[in-house]
Amino acid sequence: MVIFRAISFTVFLVISMMGFADDKSSLFDITAQQAKRGDARAQWFLGIMYTQGLGVKQDDMEAFKWYKKSAEQGNAQGEWILGMMYFNGKGITRDVKEAIKWLKLAAHQGNAESQIKLGSIYAEGLGVPQDFTEAIKWYRLAALRGFPFAQNYLGLMYHNGQGVAQDYKEAVKWYRLAAQQGNAESQTKLGIMYTQGLGVAKDLRKAFNWYKKAAEQGNVQGQFVLGYMYAHSQGVKKDLIRAYMWSNLAVMGGYTDAEKNQDIYTEQMTSQQIEKAKMMILRCQAKNFKSCA
Repeated sequence: MVIFRAISFTVFLVISMMGFADDKSSLFDITAQQAKRGDARAQWFLGIMYTQGLGVKQDDMEAFKWYKKSAEQGNAQGEWILGMMYFNGKGITRDVKEAIKWLKLAAHQGNAESQIKLGSIYAEGLGVPQDFTEAIKWYRLAALRGFPFAQNYLGLMYHNGQGVAQDYKEAVKWYRLAAQQGNAESQTKLGIMYTQGLGVAKDLRKAFNWYKKAAEQGNVQGQFVLGYMYAHSQGVKKDLIRAYMWSNLAVMGGYTDAEKNQDIYTEQMTSQQIEKAKMMILRCQAKNFKSCA
């Protein structure tokens, strides 16, 4: 019967998410019934409904109760969210030790979100002594499963020699895996590696291409460096209009280091070039930074 209820609820949940259960109150009632019968997945989803106020008044304490019931049955999603609630002090008094306990239970079941969170907890010393060796262990587990956020941080730890011997080639390997999945931070890091010749042969054109990918996702560091490369003919033909455009976009995104460069480019440009650059900025913003270079 338990297996049947679990399968039934899973099917119901899939159908609901497809739009066949638009009435959130009905969805809540059915989920609550299944949860009270002991269905761990329903208990987890009922927690979500209380967290988000779906079909019921938002209530973190009630959400915590149902996540805990789900977690105590070994549901990895329940364990993960329960750990996060303990860590953030949401619906319960903050307790880092208890958070780590539940996050590890979920992580050992392969829950990548928990693995990544444990990596950040130990890497940054969030409520525990900083421990790069422990951090890299958890990041690696998620990275090996293809999660770009973890791959980026694993690359960063090899880059800086944190918890492992410094290894630029290994850093490039993980940055590339994340960058190929669209991780803008890793794309920027690859740009740095190609610019400086760290772990790869120095290649300014490849560096430019990776910075461009990051810039087109709105990454302000990528935009800043792209502007610099246009201004100084690094990996691309000199173009002060585009240098001004990308530098300005970086400033608008909050990257204050770009302000000085923007002033330098302005001094070298005609008023007509500046006006053209400003028009390009508007078009670039309208296209969400795509195809602006």
